[in-house]
Amino acid sequence: MRLLPLVPVTVFCVGGGLLFGADGERPVKPSSISVSMLEDQAQRRVGTKARIDLAPETSEAFRDVEPVLASDKGRIPNYARAVAPLKGTPGAFSQLVYTFLYAGSVEPETKMAMALRMSQLNGSPYAAAHVIRLLRTTSRGKTLLAALKSNSVSTLPEADQRALAYADAATREVHGLNDAEFQKVRALYNDSQIVELTFTVCLFNYFTRFVEALNLPVEPWALETPAPSAAKWTPDPARVSLVSDAEIAFAKGTSVSTVNSQRAMMRVPALAAAFRGFGGGGRDSEAVSREIKLQVSFAVSMANGCRYCTLHQVQGLRRLGVSPSKLVAMKKDDDALTSREKVAVVFARKLTREPSGITDGDYAALRQEFGEQGALEVLMQTCNFAFMNRFTDGLRLPSEDAAIQIYRETYGADFGR
Repeated sequence: MRLLPLVPVTVFCVGGGLLFGADGERPVKPSSISVSMLEDQAQRRVGTKARIDLAPETSEAFRDVEPVLASDKGRIPNYARAVAPLKGTPGAFSQLVYTFLYAGSVEPETKMAMALRMSQLNGSPYAAAHVIRLLRTTSRGKTLLAALKSNSVSTLPEADQRALAYADAATREVHGLNDAEFQKVRALYNDSQIVELTFTVCLFNYFTRFVEALNLPVEPWALETPAPSAAKWTPDPARVSLVSDAEIAFAKGTSVSTVNSQRAMMRVPALAAAFRGFGGGGRDSEAVSREIKLQVSFAVSMANGCRYCTLHQVQGLRRLGVSPSKLVAMKKDDDALTSREKVAVVFARKLTREPSGITDGDYAALRQEFGEQGALEVLMQTCNFAFMNRFTDGLRLPSEDAAIQIYRETYGADFGR
């Protein structure tokens, strides 16, 4: 992962206006916490109580959990323990983190450094502890870590600086870098690598929100320095050409109707497969309705000003039978929501704007309304759109005609007007 300089952080902020959320507030641009402060906070998070019961490490739910580092065999990270109620999800979550860091054609240390920068911006000592540990396994990782700790990112190779700038800008605002800055990234990375960088930004905006909302305690072993060269990495051959209908049909052996977000993800197949595998866990026993999850997605996408995802949520809600009048009202405030929908939406909007701002009371209110599993599902849906908003609008993906048409029919205008 590649970071931008920490002192002049405003250099990497994206230009352009921000849309108002449903409650009329603008998204908050996060400030940065020093790496040293995050390390101190991580030390104090050892042994704290999570906002959710963590399954014992001996549970059968973890039999398919593989560690990021081979030397950690038998250790179950708390983020995997937290999702134990969702069948098959702990293994998929651990596989997701490993694949996003070690698959693809961008060096793992670059992606780890990006994750650390996002931990600084989103105030996540838990995530910081884990990526700092991984950075310390290689000499290149130590160099990146030292630059981040000393605010001397400008001494790094330009490719690292650009990747970090990308992470910084897209974390502050879902639209990411402005066109001029994005072209500087494109000069150093091919299309597949840019998708991979975007995947990394999306995952750790998901991850930091997830672990901080649950106040996950830092594992004592996460503060240890593991053996060097703990994981081997061989870059995948990059694919630069667009993923066409013919390519998708050939891969699936069927006719295809694939939205643009999936077409973009398919540029980096290993990461796309890991994300699909993670998202598919636990769907046979969901506690929260599809409509409420779409309400959460809509609230997050509106708060972030994400054009692509907002259009898709409107399309999905209309297909579920939500009336145009309710959708119009939802764009203004929360008065049209049921009390149950409002609990989920208020939580989601707060976590979107303040990744480290969730309190015990916030999560308790969510759990009281939806139960243990339901609260976890609402949390994960919120994090999912911290991921997706940055992927779709960060890459300026065009919306499909059907989604554009339904949005126009609903609001009588195009998005943003």
